[in-house]
Amino acid sequence: MATTEHRPPSRLRAWMLEGLSDMGKGRGQAEPPAESKLEHPGQPWYRVMCLTGVDYFSTLGYQPGIAALAAGLLSPVATIVLVLVTLAGALPVYRRVAEESPHGQGSIAMLERLLTFWKGKLFVLTLLGFAATDFLITITLSAADASTHLVENPHLNDALHDQQLLITLILVALLGAVFLKGFLEAIGVAVALVGVYLALNAVVVTVGLYHVATEGHAVTDWSNALTAEHGNVFVMIGMALIVFPKLALGLSGFETGVAVMPHIKGDPSDTEENPKGRIRGAKKLLTVSALIMSCFLITSSFITTLLIPEKEFEEGGAANGRALSYLAHEYLGNAFGTVYDIATIAILWFAGASAMAGLLNLMPRYLPRYGMAPHWARAVRPMVMVFIFEAFVVTWIFDADVDAQGGAYATGVLVLICSAAIAVTIAARKAGQRNWTIGFGVISVVFLYTTIVNIIERPDGVKISAAFILQIILISLLSRLFRAFELRVTDVTLDDMAQRFVRDIATRKIRFIANEPDERDETEYREKVEQIRTDNDLSEQEDFVFVEVTVTDPSEFETSLTVRGEVLHGRYRVLTMESSSIPNALAALLLHARDMTGRTPHIYFEWTEGDPFANFLRFFLFGQGEVAPVTREVLREAEPDVTRRPRVHTG
Repeated sequence: MATTEHRPPSRLRAWMLEGLSDMGKGRGQAEPPAESKLEHPGQPWYRVMCLTGVDYFSTLGYQPGIAALAAGLLSPVATIVLVLVTLAGALPVYRRVAEESPHGQGSIAMLERLLTFWKGKLFVLTLLGFAATDFLITITLSAADASTHLVENPHLNDALHDQQLLITLILVALLGAVFLKGFLEAIGVAVALVGVYLALNAVVVTVGLYHVATEGHAVTDWSNALTAEHGNVFVMIGMALIVFPKLALGLSGFETGVAVMPHIKGDPSDTEENPKGRIRGAKKLLTVSALIMSCFLITSSFITTLLIPEKEFEEGGAANGRALSYLAHEYLGNAFGTVYDIATIAILWFAGASAMAGLLNLMPRYLPRYGMAPHWARAVRPMVMVFIFEAFVVTWIFDADVDAQGGAYATGVLVLICSAAIAVTIAARKAGQRNWTIGFGVISVVFLYTTIVNIIERPDGVKISAAFILQIILISLLSRLFRAFELRVTDVTLDDMAQRFVRDIATRKIRFIANEPDERDETEYREKVEQIRTDNDLSEQEDFVFVEVTVTDPSEFETSLTVRGEVLHGRYRVLTMESSSIPNALAALLLHARDMTGRTPHIYFEWTEGDPFANFLRFFLFGQGEVAPVTREVLREAEPDVTRRPRVHTG
């Protein structure tokens, strides 16, 4: 490929784009190299569990309070329903996702493989919008809840009163500063945070259960009030199913659990193509974390509902967004409560770091490969600044309110789980596994129902998701438009026959004829040669090689090019190749032939009939159209030196 010299970048630009060339290598590859050993040795699954746990387990900071607001006295029953859906629905789905996507691509990559062309790209962009909602709201909601714990601490309440929005913005900015400096996923830090946080929660839950047991009237009062409000147990279960979508925050963390799979230590015999040990470790990670979280969700919901007055859960109440912290201060004193607050703030802030790492892993995996992001989107620091700006806007819109962001968070979580359920259902059907297909199909219906109900009841979630989706699609299409004339071929390979054709014709003058293959009979090639000679006033002695490009998937952006040579009808030499774009393939071949022979190639076209704008749209969407001028424009972009640029002739 042709190279162009540029002035050395400024120090700021060099710092911002540091590591650009390494980002995205190998991303989007359908299969890793066969039998290649694992690139990283990894860590034991239980340590990696803590890395995803900073996101999953940190929801204990706000989930009990949100559950109490959503379900009231019914909160423990509704939480049991949530746990059943977690263990019987989300867990089996993501265990299957771990099998199908052992390199951390997740359910989006599974669905991407099922859809091609533009419909596949637009579908993936839509899922990326929901994923962005999930991860960004994780950052903003976690920071908002961390600031709530800080503001409501008895030692700091007077000094920090009404400063929650400012504190949340500062926490988000600090998160961005860490990534701008250079974030290295510290599993050791995650292990320490999760270990301390779960231990403190175990103390609070144990003390809470002790007080429930010793204050016998607490259970009696709750059961009497519950019976008076809802009647019999069947009505309670029905109401729990109705309010269940509001508790969907407790399902967060599964997508992150799959994303961290590359960090899991596998067996010595594991290969990138078949990492059985890594998959087994990932399944243990998902199962154990789900069981731990289920126990904490049920017990915390039970004690907070029985021991905290209902009014304290409401906006402005002392338990709003911090139910377990309220109990820690109430029953274990302000000293222990402050330690609990510090641990909660730390893990919530680190949950934002986990979400940011997820965004930085997800977006560069798809958008640059689609040509739907600038080159700098593969670098960490510019993307961090984009995401932090988005987080500032979301925090400002929701005024750092934990409850207000719950709907948007639940929407992102549920859509991703729903897509994962559908993906594994399709995978099971393709594998001929009838029972699993039925089981996953039922789970898909449950999550689809939950998602729809959540969207109807809390439209804020789908509104902000729609804003992200629209933003991603518009920016992506504009980026693709602006990059339309880039040389998008990564490498060119000529087979032996094609190399013989090029080297032979280079001894005279390299003249190619661009031909759109129709019947490929002798008449087609004879008439094409006569037309080119007539249009360009060339003599009978001039020699030509035909070039034919077949468009494969025009929605792909970067492709490699394999050129094959063949002789048709005993006399016509033809180079054939497949590409997502005819002009890009022709330009790449011309530049490669120039570099291979040291001679300037010439290529001959005939003008395409029709409206130029319509032909450009055909090129943009389908890889063909007005081929001649676009080929020339691609060459102009790739080779600024006119004296070295291949020649384009049109008649």
